[in-house]
Amino acid sequence: MKETIYIFNSGRIQRKDNTLFFESEDGTNKFLPVENIKEIFVFGEVDFNKRILEFLTTKEIIVHFFNFYDYYIGSFYPREHYNSGYMILKQALAYEAINKRLKIARCFVEGAAKNSLKILKYYNRRGQNLSSIIEEIESYLQEIECQESIETLMHVEGKIKQSYYGAFKNIINNSDFTFEKRTKKPPKDYLNALISFSNSLIYTYCLSEIYQTHLDPRMGFLHATNFRRFSLNLDIAEIFKPVIGDRTIFAVLNKGIIDSKDFDNNLNGIILKPSGCRKFLEVLQERLNQTIKHSTLKREVSYRRLIRLECYKIEKFLMEYYEYKPFVMDW
Repeated sequence: MKETIYIFNSGRIQRKDNTLFFESEDGTNKFLPVENIKEIFVFGEVDFNKRILEFLTTKEIIVHFFNFYDYYIGSFYPREHYNSGYMILKQALAYEAINKRLKIARCFVEGAAKNSLKILKYYNRRGQNLSSIIEEIESYLQEIECQESIETLMHVEGKIKQSYYGAFKNIINNSDFTFEKRTKKPPKDYLNALISFSNSLIYTYCLSEIYQTHLDPRMGFLHATNFRRFSLNLDIAEIFKPVIGDRTIFAVLNKGIIDSKDFDNNLNGIILKPSGCRKFLEVLQERLNQTIKHSTLKREVSYRRLIRLECYKIEKFLMEYYEYKPFVMDW
């Protein structure tokens, strides 16, 4: 299995012979065997030249960049090797046909809501008092199917998220990580900083998986297609943020892996320190590699692989082979 490389140090990536070489400013140099690399996440100040970008394109390796505040700022997205005019046309036609676009968008919201409910019911069974929030989200779930516009659908999605995030204070056993309201850019408390960091990572994993398919990441269905950014990865991430990201947040906080000392609050907002990012990524990577028995394929697949499978399901729906049903945890 190819690896994800995370770079926190500042330095320079060079091509040496037929592989990658990272020369760190602190003198720590390391070869990065290019054949084993799936993608690179860059958090430090790293220099690249055109020669290295050409090499990364040849090897089909995406590089994702994060700024000082741990915000995702963009990707080096190599020339699309699975470019398909047929799929681009199908995707565009589905976006333009409001009924079809709504059908896919509803699935993203439904998948996110059902996965959120699975998590809440899990903790409810373990003694947390989440029954009223579960009932609230189940009520909103009934509203999804009857929404006739993307705007009203997103309004329902917003209500589901508000209720879901409101349950975090019952699940997390740490008084430093209470949830009042969702704040972004910059997050105003520790928990929001962790949620933002986690969500950014899930968006980029989804982007990397889309790159391995014929889908075009610029055309989303729930999130509007525009001139500025990828949007399909935001759509698919809705399904996997609770499944992968939020469960990792609960794990690192309830096990005491991350605490308030892992955050920097001397800025205009709160961010994770590099040490906190490393701790979170270590647990998140374990989650991505963890396997479950897939109910349809009847074999073990990793959580990371589930994202790719979701892309394939969307492709098949666009080609009118199968109905699209979002991934929902079956435990």
